[in-house]
Amino acid sequence: MKSDVIPPLHDFERIVFFTGAGLSAESGIPTYRGRGGIWNKYNYEDFACQRAFDRDPEKVWDFHDTRRERVAACEPNEGHRIIADVLRAKPDCIVVTQNIDGLHQRAGVDGSRVIELHGSLWRVRCDRDGVVVANEQVPINPRRCACGAYWRPDIVWFEDMLDGRVLERAGDALLKADAIVSIGTSGVVYPAADLPRIAVSKGAASFEINLEDTPVSHLYQHRLRMPASVALTQLLRPRQI
Repeated sequence: MKSDVIPPLHDFERIVFFTGAGLSAESGIPTYRGRGGIWNKYNYEDFACQRAFDRDPEKVWDFHDTRRERVAACEPNEGHRIIADVLRAKPDCIVVTQNIDGLHQRAGVDGSRVIELHGSLWRVRCDRDGVVVANEQVPINPRRCACGAYWRPDIVWFEDMLDGRVLERAGDALLKADAIVSIGTSGVVYPAADLPRIAVSKGAASFEINLEDTPVSHLYQHRLRMPASVALTQLLRPRQI
């Protein structure tokens, strides 16, 4: 990318931070794809789809308890903290995230301002009763609802549909955005990967922070190839990149 004057985030009031696994990688949480990605090591059909859960819920829960344990041992990184600081200073900014780790909230972002496209590792639901509850136990105990059915992690697994209400809320935020900052997303998971187009089509300033190009990099006016914490620090002040 040629040298360009990149406007500081302070110039905008309705920023949408669109975050993915690359942001949390700086906290030690593995990404899903690429080198070291979870789905290079595990077959989702055994651990992360409704069919697997119906077949062997204990096996699926063993896998997710291990994930919960690893995520619980991690801390929000500087990128999470910078985003939290911006949201505290600017009440019309919001986070739309593909992450299920809850690190935005742990960094200090009010949960009402985090739209979790793929659910949360820290919620469970009972599909028999239609109940969703927060649960941060590691390991979870008991694994069954009072009705006798297994709790299910309240996350979007492979082959699941995204919640239409969550998608609508994310779309509304992107329609109103005057800037979108995409951080650490692979650009290959749909329909999430297509959401930034909403903001771009409405003329929002657009920034992509990633270590490498993605299939949607062409959407963005400004592309920063560096760790999220470094890029966000630079975006808080005007400079030549």
